[in-house]
Amino acid sequence: MTAIRVFLVDDQELVRAGFAMILDAAPGIEVAGSAGSGAEALAALRRPAHRADVMLMDITMPGLDGIETTRRLLAGPAAPRVVMLTTFDTDKHLVAALRAGASGFLAKDAGPPDLLAAVRAAAAGGAPVAPRLVRRLIDMFVLPDPDATARPPAGYDRLTGREREILAAVGLGLSNTEIAARLHVAESTVKTHLGSVLRKLGLRDRVQAVVAARTAGLTG
Repeated sequence: MTAIRVFLVDDQELVRAGFAMILDAAPGIEVAGSAGSGAEALAALRRPAHRADVMLMDITMPGLDGIETTRRLLAGPAAPRVVMLTTFDTDKHLVAALRAGASGFLAKDAGPPDLLAAVRAAAAGGAPVAPRLVRRLIDMFVLPDPDATARPPAGYDRLTGREREILAAVGLGLSNTEIAARLHVAESTVKTHLGSVLRKLGLRDRVQAVVAARTAGLTG
């Protein structure tokens, strides 16, 4: 199987080095190169040796930022899928990044499992979003004015008590690991219950589960 080639763009050398170490150690993934600025990244990606399937791009950088770099990159042929690296104080940039063509978002302090999962999801055509950023995206762009008369989604009455707890926790933007710790259960148990919630409510993914939790009034 061909390895997923990842290109790293961040103005902090330590961030690039840390991510590169994790990615290079993972099976089926290799680092195609790295750059400390948007302009440097665009120049490097013109060379065949730096061809990439996925680009991890810092959303805010001096000079050419991640948003404009993504816009220029995706205007060309055979562009990689871009996952934006973000922090909580850059929420105002998320919509612009989506409009520029970003495929997903990853918190810069994400652990190795989340980093590898995001890379693999993006390479497979998915839209990775760090769990704790999902709620912020929903609050800002999907449900800016929650309807006080909204009703729980169809199938909500079929959820067990534990499944409702899981749904509420997902609505707060917690990851499976955080939910497991909060409810004192195994992470595999959380995954099983969440899968059941999605099936019973006819939901496609975690983002839709956040919306369901909001309309069910589970997140306060």
